[in-house]
Amino acid sequence: MSCLSRTKVLIVDDSAIVRKVLADALSSENDIEVVGTAPDPFVARDKILSLHPDVITLDIEMPRMDGVTFLKKLMHYHPLPVIVISSLGNASSRAALEALEAGAIDVFAKPGGPQTVGELRLSLASKIRAARIARLRTPLHEPHVPVSAPTASNSAKSFPAASVIAIGASTGGTEAIQKVLMNFPENCPGVVIVQHIPAVFSRSFANRLNEICPIRVREAEDGDKLEPGLALVAPGNFHMLLRRSVSGYHVEIKDGPMVCFQRPAVDVLFHSAAEAAGPHATAAILTGMGSDGAQGMLALKKAGARTIAQDESSCVVFGMPREAIRHGAVDQVLSLAAIPHALLAESRR
Repeated sequence: MSCLSRTKVLIVDDSAIVRKVLADALSSENDIEVVGTAPDPFVARDKILSLHPDVITLDIEMPRMDGVTFLKKLMHYHPLPVIVISSLGNASSRAALEALEAGAIDVFAKPGGPQTVGELRLSLASKIRAARIARLRTPLHEPHVPVSAPTASNSAKSFPAASVIAIGASTGGTEAIQKVLMNFPENCPGVVIVQHIPAVFSRSFANRLNEICPIRVREAEDGDKLEPGLALVAPGNFHMLLRRSVSGYHVEIKDGPMVCFQRPAVDVLFHSAAEAAGPHATAAILTGMGSDGAQGMLALKKAGARTIAQDESSCVVFGMPREAIRHGAVDQVLSLAAIPHALLAESRR
């Protein structure tokens, strides 16, 4: 692969050790080139203008200017795909979610702990490749369009007791899932969600959704019962499965090998939903890189579930929906704006 076709990356982090670890992790990737590093946003600003990177990795906590403030300025004046690199603390996790709302493509946990060099290289390189092809969202340039509240008619209509909604997403999915759940009424069917997101960040993500959505949202724990008006988010680094017993649905949280290079994996959730709920399930696969969820969605469709994929024009990355469509697993291809209503309408059938 020629150097001209490589993805040029600028690493912005105040820690020299982290800058070196990230650069070393990417050094063996033939299609990625680290063109420079910067210890703070002011140095980064100059290097962006001189090096013309395709993707930036951006630390959240830095001297002179924090990463979120710099990101907002960057998205206003010189939009670029940004991957946020954040520590695992609760405050940092909240800041990382704010960065995603401000236009960052993805979030990545700062290297350290049990993560091996191989795992770091594989996951970071994958996120960089997704960021390179992502459709940029520039919130500061977009007119504010308020999310419509669930209509009274939606809230008044009941749903079959056995109905369940399953949602899977990856790159760009945190914002997409928020827009879906904001339009669900308090009596909606129970919802199970897999979003590719690191451990700890998943809890902050669920807590944030719980604060702003009409329905209850929380990070799932093993054995949690699924109830109407409740959404359970798979915890980072664990698979989540839907199970059914005489008392109704519950979730199983477990370790296990990665599926489609992911844990949690959408495929794992969707296959379990096909078995547990079958024709009582309605599923949506949203924006994301890769093929996770395609096989599971096909299993859902074969089991009688209704299946929906987000369309290309409203996706940040059209990878996962495209693969599900290619497998013949999708009944409807809809814009993100149309998906909440479709999920609710199909759940009533």
